[in-house]
Amino acid sequence: MAKTAIFLADGFEEIEALTVVDLLRRAGIEITTSSIMGRKEVTGSHNITVIADELFENIDFNALDMLILPGGQPGTTNLYNFEPLKDRILEFDKEGKMLCAICAAPTVYGKMGLLTGKKACCYPGCEIDLKGADVQTTPVTVDGHFITSRGMGTAIDFGLAIINHFMDINAANNMASKIVYKY
Repeated sequence: MAKTAIFLADGFEEIEALTVVDLLRRAGIEITTSSIMGRKEVTGSHNITVIADELFENIDFNALDMLILPGGQPGTTNLYNFEPLKDRILEFDKEGKMLCAICAAPTVYGKMGLLTGKKACCYPGCEIDLKGADVQTTPVTVDGHFITSRGMGTAIDFGLAIINHFMDINAANNMASKIVYKY
């Protein structure tokens, strides 16, 4: 079974994070919510507090197939400023392992120089930080080991794209049907 982790920082966009968690768990894809805050309680950008499954320092990155970053502010800034996460992102990139982000969070990869020559999308107005990327306006963009998406309104498409990656288009379409969504 595929293993993924989504990283939560104070100010994360709740819908973007929790929609992905919900869809992947429904599909049978293991996803761990991981707090980078040094505590399991993380408060989103709309003052919704969630309890993460695990603290960042307890994650076994060698067992993971994918890292996922939700957007939101100041959540995205907090993710970018957390050096241990950036170190892991660089390792995943070097190994060609999946890196996913939605909304403002693709800018984390962009500012790190990882999207140069790649197609990517992000929240409107954040494109300047997709350094060297071929910026797209599609709801979800897949290029190599990157899956990016534009925002809260594309969270279902983003989650279904991850399901498609690990399973197939039929599984993504089946999930979309189960949640009464046209994919």
